[in-house]
Amino acid sequence: MTGDRCRRILVLLLRVGGGLACTAVFAIFLPTAWMAAIHQWLGLGEFPDAAVTQYLARSVSAFYAVFGGLAILASRDVRRFGPVITYLASVTMAFGVVITGVDALARMPTYWTLAEGPPTFVIGLVILLLNRRVQRDADTAAADP
Repeated sequence: MTGDRCRRILVLLLRVGGGLACTAVFAIFLPTAWMAAIHQWLGLGEFPDAAVTQYLARSVSAFYAVFGGLAILASRDVRRFGPVITYLASVTMAFGVVITGVDALARMPTYWTLAEGPPTFVIGLVILLLNRRVQRDADTAAADP
């Protein structure tokens, strides 16, 4: 795969992934009754109506939106923001591993655990590998007279 193709795929992944993460901003303002209905629909039982549940659901949604915005910003110049993209990819991979353990400890349904942690790790890994290729090509181009 050419370096330019890797760059275009990297930009696409950062923008699509970042855009999807940004949609979490809507969950910050979701009525609690809707959260409870979605929770029930997913087969997770009754939604706990507690202050900490509200706090965690809304603050995690805000964090996802901020993370997504950073990914979109980094996609605007992947060569310049290579170190930031390396960081984003690395923490995405770590998050994939950690959230798989969290899901297991919380006894989340298998479908949830398999759809969340492992794909998150793989996406982070793909971004990391693409970013390395883009940065290596940029360094090679800069070194050529």
